[in-house]
Amino acid sequence: MDGTLIPNLGGGNTKLTLSSLDLVVERSFSNKPLSGNFKDLYDKIDSYVTIISGPAMELHGASPYTYRTTNQIPDSVFKVSDTLTSRAEIGDLAVKFKDEVVAIIGLGGSGSYLLDFLAKTPISEIRAFDLDAFHIHNAFRSPGKLDIEEFMKPKAEVYMSRYENFRHGLHVHAKYIQSDSTEELEGVTFAFVCVDKATPRIEISNLLISLGIPFIDVGMGLNREKGTIDGMLRATYFPAGSTHEDINNGMLQLHDATDDVYRTNIQIAELNALNACLAVIKYKQIRGFYADSEQYQHMLLSVHDLSVAGS
Repeated sequence: MDGTLIPNLGGGNTKLTLSSLDLVVERSFSNKPLSGNFKDLYDKIDSYVTIISGPAMELHGASPYTYRTTNQIPDSVFKVSDTLTSRAEIGDLAVKFKDEVVAIIGLGGSGSYLLDFLAKTPISEIRAFDLDAFHIHNAFRSPGKLDIEEFMKPKAEVYMSRYENFRHGLHVHAKYIQSDSTEELEGVTFAFVCVDKATPRIEISNLLISLGIPFIDVGMGLNREKGTIDGMLRATYFPAGSTHEDINNGMLQLHDATDDVYRTNIQIAELNALNACLAVIKYKQIRGFYADSEQYQHMLLSVHDLSVAGS
């Protein structure tokens, strides 16, 4: 009221363009009540309006109430409030995903972790495909809480029930993607291929290329030649415009390895998650969310020294 600085408000000058683009934040601040917590969101906003705008309202009859409505991310896909995006000041980056329709083909070890990561990304729509049932070995290589009644149910049903309370735009289908699955992929803007057999990998890759859908294929090759488990994790990006010849360039595994330790269903959830991380990070680099100085299309992570090589 007397023109002095308001104590305990903190913050200061800043500049943050929100996802609506025409709304720019120029100040940051924080002032919690003595109790440490506000009763609810209304109590929080009312407190800040009183502290910041109260003096101008009292002295000059000014009003902070514009009655304008805006969202940090319009039409949020999440069923819970995503307050941390605005707090981290990355709303302009998160909005890059608002028109994305992403397909996950295969919900095995790496595919299930991909679904977990992408479900928490503001993608407009996620379509996941897997015809298999949920078995015991799947429980050891997938995220989330286990319900014993999930065993032998379709993976599509299991994973839909795990994530449908978190977000909108999730569709998990109990079916395989094959060479004639054009209808299932209509409108898809990006895809992840997470199958562990060579023949369907080739078939799916050729389909995506013919449809002009960019995609990332993930895989791993493991061995136990020296007593401990070693091998490689792979994430390979095929941009739109790739040709059918590109899948024969030596980057994809086009033949099943009979001595691959992974096929014995060993429980290595951390490698599945790491494989999924490589793919998601690459996808977000492509969409301009993460920095990408090397712009690799083919990444290999070695288990024994955790080094990443790319081309």
